[in-house]
Amino acid sequence: MSERDEIAVVGAGLAGCLLACFLARRGYPVALYERRPDPRTGKVERGRSINLALSERGLDALRRIGLDEQVMADALPMRGRMIHPVEGEQQFQSYSVSGDRAINSISRGALNNALLTAADALPGVRIAFDHRLVGLDPTTGDMTFETPQGKVAASASVVLGADGAGSAVRGQLLGYGVLTESLDFLDYGYKELTIPPLGGDFALDPNALHIWPRGTSMMIALPNPDRSFTCTLFWPTHGTASFASLGSPAAIEQHFATHYPDLIPLAPNLVDDYQHNPIGVLGTVRCTPWQVDGKVGLLGDAAHAIVPFYGQGANCAFEDVVELDRCLDECDDEWSAALPLFQHRRLENAEAIAQMALANFVEMRDKVASPLFQTGKRIEHALERALPGRYVSRYELVSFSTTPYAEVRRRVRRQHQALGAVAVGAAALLAGAIGAVIRRGRRG
Repeated sequence: MSERDEIAVVGAGLAGCLLACFLARRGYPVALYERRPDPRTGKVERGRSINLALSERGLDALRRIGLDEQVMADALPMRGRMIHPVEGEQQFQSYSVSGDRAINSISRGALNNALLTAADALPGVRIAFDHRLVGLDPTTGDMTFETPQGKVAASASVVLGADGAGSAVRGQLLGYGVLTESLDFLDYGYKELTIPPLGGDFALDPNALHIWPRGTSMMIALPNPDRSFTCTLFWPTHGTASFASLGSPAAIEQHFATHYPDLIPLAPNLVDDYQHNPIGVLGTVRCTPWQVDGKVGLLGDAAHAIVPFYGQGANCAFEDVVELDRCLDECDDEWSAALPLFQHRRLENAEAIAQMALANFVEMRDKVASPLFQTGKRIEHALERALPGRYVSRYELVSFSTTPYAEVRRRVRRQHQALGAVAVGAAALLAGAIGAVIRRGRRG
């Protein structure tokens, strides 16, 4: 493939813009297609900000194109969880044993705009907004887009779908019968609320990710540079104490007064936000294969969307881009070899983080307020201090390293097995010692 062959990237969201930057750096002309208008000039859709928790995997990708310092200038580090019980004092739980490592709250829109501007400034990148993919021939790379001016035809040597969980590229491949998919939706949805600044300052501690765990549901809040907080409710979609069960202002106020009493004085627009902000869906997307004949490929949420409870959706997608770039290096830019290699390397890792994200939902909503869970975390941090580099928690490996997700799962399993064996051995020694004392007592 010559450097003059254009690569089409469908989707100018986070992954697509980052991918365009990496490809342009390799010398490829890139056509970046986006179904929406230019988000840098458009109006943000209400209740769809969804702050990101940017951590090491995402930062590693941004460093490679020199954008990390610019992005981090507006980021707010969160060094742990702040637990809000229904009654009693808030409780802080550090993410790292040292207490100084942090995940970073950042606006999805601000990050997208930074990446879009970076891609737009690179030679060889052209961006077409208001282009919605409605046709794709995976054998030729021929595409059809709907635009405000009518249908437009385009073609590319390679077409890469980075267009999110509802990927139009994946849908086209599904229609051609060259791909299968599974969509595993939770019986939960999400809705955003806002806590505005209080007296010109943050109404809550900005150095933490705030969690209101309530068993079968929860709310979280992340800080913003304007000193507000974006709150996200994760509630069942049906049944009692669900989105479906609250309609009137009185019912909404009563529910929050009962289950989130400390939020009431901090969120003056609570009822209006609740009634008018949309309910989003939560689920896991799996598909296979991620590529067809080295001609069309999927990455990020288009290939493997996950639930947001480990804060790894964007981080994982960014890591996809880094891995694809690595595969192109190893395959001398032969896409027919690089795309299958990319899928081979990332498929297991995508499944690992999908499962860990689901497990973390249960931890966040059900366990973090438990004294037993908190004792377990203290023991885990003690082990990390006693065995530096040898015992590392799952959270640290996921959020503060680039250890492959699948290897994180294997390592944590080995650590737990070793601790279990030590505990069994210690119990056996203790039982033996007690037995010896009892036998001596009988002889005496």
